[in-house]
Amino acid sequence: MKVRKLVTPLRAALLSAMCVAATVPLWYQPPADALEAPVDEPVTGNATWYDALGVPYGGCGMTEDALETQDYIALNVYNTPKDYVYYTRPMPEGDPKIGMWDNGHNCGRWVEVTIGDYCTGTNDGVANEEFCRLGGEWVTDEYNGAKLNMIVADSCGDSNAWCRDDPYHIDLRRGSLNTFVKDGAPVGDMDPEHWNNRQVSWKFIPAPDYSGDIEIGFLQGSKTGWTAVAISRLANGIHGVDYWFEDAWHDAEMDGDMGQAFIIEPHEVGEAQYSIRVRDVGDEYVNAGRVYTFDLPATCDPECSPAYQKIEYTTGSEPPGTGASAVPKTCSATPQIVQSWPGGYEAEVTVTAGGSKIRGWSVDWTLASDQTMGDVWNGIRSVDGSTVTVTNVSWNGTVAADESATFGFLVSGGDSIPTMACTAT
Repeated sequence: MKVRKLVTPLRAALLSAMCVAATVPLWYQPPADALEAPVDEPVTGNATWYDALGVPYGGCGMTEDALETQDYIALNVYNTPKDYVYYTRPMPEGDPKIGMWDNGHNCGRWVEVTIGDYCTGTNDGVANEEFCRLGGEWVTDEYNGAKLNMIVADSCGDSNAWCRDDPYHIDLRRGSLNTFVKDGAPVGDMDPEHWNNRQVSWKFIPAPDYSGDIEIGFLQGSKTGWTAVAISRLANGIHGVDYWFEDAWHDAEMDGDMGQAFIIEPHEVGEAQYSIRVRDVGDEYVNAGRVYTFDLPATCDPECSPAYQKIEYTTGSEPPGTGASAVPKTCSATPQIVQSWPGGYEAEVTVTAGGSKIRGWSVDWTLASDQTMGDVWNGIRSVDGSTVTVTNVSWNGTVAADESATFGFLVSGGDSIPTMACTAT
């Protein structure tokens, strides 16, 4: 039996700076390659138990009550046999010290766990000690072969033999131990007398009997300007999230190494509507790239208070207002003489967006035969013969629907006002 203390990424980082490496035997060599995820064939490791996820979140960024099952496990953060140092999380991609946790990328995946042999001796996971020692041996008993489907919801980064020396160790929720099924019935009494951190074999599997769709929830502190969401009810795990921002898709940043939590942006700065699409462990888009659109609720003003707040969403093949449903981007340009003098004038041009926001504009016109183009401000000038083009500068290209921006220019020569054409982007 064992109760595992959760180590948050922040605490792990602090400990990393404070800890001195444990004594490492001369025979020890660091792992050369990252671990492969067991899919087709199971792997075998020691199993421990713990009581519950951390508060408010487990390692994957989910609250316990929002999980689709209460049968869950933790995977090892590190693959560092005999090395008990806390390394900064997440670790660099491809680092051989990455354990089966895979920087959170195995979060939300289902595993089939099968009970294996029992240790008759001491099996306590002490650092730099063997498993099942002091005369103990691994034996089979009536619990061997019992199975349970469980979900990855947490991480094990502790400095003990379980989380460092055994690459395929898993930490199980204690309440699940006696619900393992053999011959069609729960085992009932494996814990506590017949546990002793048994061996188990396990492999990743697709979500059993999956139907429906994903669930999305805002995390505590989310607000306009900073938004974190957690994604669950996944058919085959999660490797990434894209969000729609300023008319383009962007990769969302994972919230630390909490593999089901991502930082996203709304459609526009200062708005409260979001569209995302999700990638599974095979980096394939969930539901053929289905787009999930939702709003930050009024209850999240000034910010979301609950640790996890499930929200409703709509789905489609594109974000709202794009594709066939998009409102064309248009603009108009209206010139006005501000002041004039013999031989020239100063004009101001008002550029007005049409029925949708524009992110850039250009205005074209033709000079009269007796005119010469002068200086331009709040725009970038290009002259080709008698044709003048003025495009926006960085600070005035984005114009909301039915709103306007301005630029000005000088003309030498006649005082005729040109007819202007505006093109929006």
